[in-house]
Amino acid sequence: MIEIIDIAYVRSGAADIEGAVGFARDIVGLKYQGEVDGVHYLRADHRHHCLAFVEGESGVLSSGLVLRDKHALKQAAEHLESIGIEVHRGTPEEARSRRVEDFIAFDDPWGNRFDLVIGQLQDPSFLELTRASSGITEFGHICVDAADIYEAADFWTENFNIKVSDWVQNSAALMRFNPVHHTLAVFQGDEPGLCHMNFQVDEIDAIFRNWNFLKEHGVEIEQGPGRHPQSGAVFLYFKGPEGLTYEYSWNVRLIHDDDAWVPRTFDPTMFGAIDMWGGSSQKPTTQRQISTADNS
Repeated sequence: MIEIIDIAYVRSGAADIEGAVGFARDIVGLKYQGEVDGVHYLRADHRHHCLAFVEGESGVLSSGLVLRDKHALKQAAEHLESIGIEVHRGTPEEARSRRVEDFIAFDDPWGNRFDLVIGQLQDPSFLELTRASSGITEFGHICVDAADIYEAADFWTENFNIKVSDWVQNSAALMRFNPVHHTLAVFQGDEPGLCHMNFQVDEIDAIFRNWNFLKEHGVEIEQGPGRHPQSGAVFLYFKGPEGLTYEYSWNVRLIHDDDAWVPRTFDPTMFGAIDMWGGSSQKPTTQRQISTADNS
C-alpha cells in the first residue's frame, strides 16, 4: 500500500507562457515565484509552488503527490512495478526543477501522469498574494479524467491509502486520504487530462468577490457560484489559458470517522445533484494530458 500524505503541485505546459503566468498571477491571485530554465513557479500557501508552467506545448505534464520519505518512495516504485506499471526514477536535475528532494513518475492505466515526491520545498516567507481579495488559503485538490471512473477508483483504493467519499453516478469518484472530503478525484472523460485544480478560500464572501472580479475581467465562468451536495463546498469554476480550469471553493466537508462514513451515490441528472442551488451541471473543461513520450 502506497501512503500519500499530501498533494504537491500541478505541472503544466504553456505555449503562451506570458498569458498563462499573467492569468495565474493577476486573475487567480497566486504569487509569482520567478522563472528558472523555462519553468515559472506560482505559490498559494506554504509550498514553494503549487503550479509550475513549463514553456512549450500546451497541456498538463504531471500532478504531484507527496510521500513521507525515501523508504516510502522506494516501496512505492517496487509496488507499482509489481503490478505492471512502468516507473520513471527522477534525475537530480528533474528533482531540482520540481523543487523536491526526489521523485518517481508513472502513468495511471488511463494515461494520467503522476509524480510521487518526497521533500517538497517549503517557503517560510510571508505569503503576499498578488490579489489579496481572492482569499486563497491553500491548494485544495486535484481532479483528473479517466474513461472508467469505477476501475480508476479501484486502482487508487487498492494500491494507495485512498478511500472513496462519494460517487456521482458514471461521472465522478470523489476520494480522500485525509479528513478532507476529496483531495483527489477522477471524472469521466474519454481522454486523460486535468479536469481542474482547486484553491480553498477563507470565506463565502471571497467566492462572490471573485465571481464579480472574474466577470469584470471577461473570464469565462464554467460553473457557479453553487454548492456541491457531496462535499458541501460553495464553488466557482472558471477557465484560464492553455485549457486549464481553476476552482475556488469554501467550507469543504471533513470526514473524521472513516468507519462510520459510507460513500453515497448521486444521480447527476437529478436536480441539485451537482449544484444544490440548481446551477449548471456541465463538466468543466479538461486540460489534455501531454503523452509520456513528449513529457520531459
